[in-house]
Amino acid sequence: MKDKYEELKQKAKEAVKNAYSPYSDIKIGAAVLASSGKIYSGANIENSSYGASICAERTAIVKAISEKEQSVTAIAITGDVFDYAYPCGICRQVMSEFMQEDAPVFVSGNNLEWKRYTLKELLPNAFDIKAWKKEE
Repeated sequence: MKDKYEELKQKAKEAVKNAYSPYSDIKIGAAVLASSGKIYSGANIENSSYGASICAERTAIVKAISEKEQSVTAIAITGDVFDYAYPCGICRQVMSEFMQEDAPVFVSGNNLEWKRYTLKELLPNAFDIKAWKKEE
């Protein structure tokens, strides 16, 4: 699995080059490892109507799920930033929809070592259907 995680991190680095960020000039790339073993990457895409922008993490996840993947087993996030590229709150919530809480989340930034977290560490007590739907 270690080799797959290294490939995942490399794909996230490559995705940074595809960012469209004329407003913030912050370029982020992400890559997800789908349950099938396939890797999908994405970059942040900004829009002059800021609400229409999409983060790299959600771009990668949406690409995977739209290709009929069932779930995401890991994600790597990095960018042209001088600190760690942690996912925003919306991305963490979307991650919780498609990832297990013990799934690895790798984060990095310019010339920084990768840090590894679990989704649960980044989003404890995530809001999900289990919170309001009765078990059958």
